[in-house]
Amino acid sequence: MSQVTTYDAIVVGSGQGGGPLSSALAQSGLKTAIIEREHVGGTCINEGCTPTKTMVASGRVAYLARRAADYGVEIGPISIDMTVVRKRKRDIVESFRGGSERRLKETKNLDLLMGDARFVDTKTLEVKMNDGSVRQLTAEKIFLNVGERPSQLTIPGSDTIPVLNSTTIMELDSVPEHLIVIGGGYIGLEFGQMFRRFGSQVTIIQRRAHLLAREDDDVADEVANILQQDGVEILLETNPKSVEKTADGHIQLTVETKQGERTITGSHLLAAAGRTPNTNGLGLEATGIQTTQRGYIPCNDQLETSVPGIYVLGDVKGGPAFTHISYDDFRILRTNLLQGGNTSIHDRIVPYTAYIDPQLGRVGLSETEARAQKRAIKVAKMPMSYVARALETDETRGFMKAVVDAENGQILGAAVLGIEGGEIMSILEVAMMGKLPYTALRDAVFAHPTLAESLNNLFSTLDS
Repeated sequence: MSQVTTYDAIVVGSGQGGGPLSSALAQSGLKTAIIEREHVGGTCINEGCTPTKTMVASGRVAYLARRAADYGVEIGPISIDMTVVRKRKRDIVESFRGGSERRLKETKNLDLLMGDARFVDTKTLEVKMNDGSVRQLTAEKIFLNVGERPSQLTIPGSDTIPVLNSTTIMELDSVPEHLIVIGGGYIGLEFGQMFRRFGSQVTIIQRRAHLLAREDDDVADEVANILQQDGVEILLETNPKSVEKTADGHIQLTVETKQGERTITGSHLLAAAGRTPNTNGLGLEATGIQTTQRGYIPCNDQLETSVPGIYVLGDVKGGPAFTHISYDDFRILRTNLLQGGNTSIHDRIVPYTAYIDPQLGRVGLSETEARAQKRAIKVAKMPMSYVARALETDETRGFMKAVVDAENGQILGAAVLGIEGGEIMSILEVAMMGKLPYTALRDAVFAHPTLAESLNNLFSTLDS
C-alpha cells in the first residue's frame, strides 16, 4: 500500500469548472491536488466547444463560397481538404489545452496529477498514474468535475461496424460520401449540417416527432426546415432497428418509420444520441454516494453531495450540460467556500447557443415550459426577414421569439433562430438579469443598422 498524501482539497477533473477551481483553492493558501485522466481542459477544449466550433467555421466558409454568386462575387468550384480542416482544429485545441495546462503547473500550492482516480474510502482516492505508479491522496474537501462521454450505440450489429462519435468524427481525413446521423439533438445537427456543407450526403434519424427535444415545436420545426433547405434528409419518428456492413464496405441501417421498415445505405455512421456521465469506475460505493438511475450524482443547491465535504460541478451532476454552467458552478463554490458568500444554483438563468447556421440562441423558459407552469404570458414573435441587417446580409432564415410575463412585462425567456442568434439572445439575457420590462427594449435606441435594433420591432408586436 502506497503512503497516503494529505491535501486540503482535491479536484478530480480539469474541465471548465475544475481547472479554475483548483487554481482558486491553491491561491487561497490551500494545498490542492487536481487529477486529470487524459487532457487538461475537459470536454469543452478537447472534444466539445473549441474543436467543433472551429470546424463549423470551416463549414460556413464553404457554404458562403457556394453562395458567392448571390452577392455578385464569381469564384470557381470549391473543394474541401479535410486534412487542413483537421489540422486547423488540432492547432487551436493544442493552443487552448497548452495554455490551461501551463497555468495549472505554474500555480503555487497546486499539484497536477495525470492519472485515473477512484475512491477507496469516503475521503481517500487512489490514483493510477499514467506513468504506471499508484498514489493515494486524502482531503477533507473533494470536488468532482468528471464530466460525460458519448453514449455507445446499442442497436443490433453496432458492435460489428465502425461507429463514429462526436470525438472521432472530427478526426476524419476525408469527407464522407453519405453520413448517417442517429440523434436529432444539438450535437447531431451541428455535425450533420457541417458535413453537408463539406459535401456529404447527410441523413438524420430522430426517434421523436420533432428535432431538439428541449425546444418549442415551432422552433424545432423551423430548424428542420432550414436543414432540409441545405439538403439534409431528416427522418422523424424513426427508430433504428439494426445495422450491418455490406459486401462492398458500406453501412446498411434498417429503421422503422411510420410508413414501415426502410433501409438506408451510407458510408459513415455517427452516434449522437446522448451522453453518459463518467461515474462508473469512480468507486462511489466507498463513499456512500448514490447516483441516479442514469449515473449522475445528486447534489443540493450549493453543489454539495449527500456526503459533507464532497462537491460536484459540471455535467456529472445532471441538468444543463454546458461549459458556462460548469464555470458558474466554480464561481458558486469559490464564493461560498473561499469568500464567505451564500450563492446557489437555484433559479439561475440558463443561456445556451446551438451552433447550427443560423444559430439558435436560447435563454430562460420556452413557451412550452411557461404554459406548463400555468403562467400568464404574452409571446412576441417576428421572422428574421423583418430585420434590416439580416436582409442586407442575405441571411433571413429563422425567427425571433420572446416569452413575456403578462402581469409585470418582464422577459421570461427567448429563442432567437437567426444570424448571430446567440449574440441577440445575450442582450435579452442581460435584460432578464436586470429585471427590465420588455418595454425597455421596445423603446431603446439601438444603432442602425444592427441586429440589436430588431428588438424594437420584436417587442412592438405585443402592442398590436
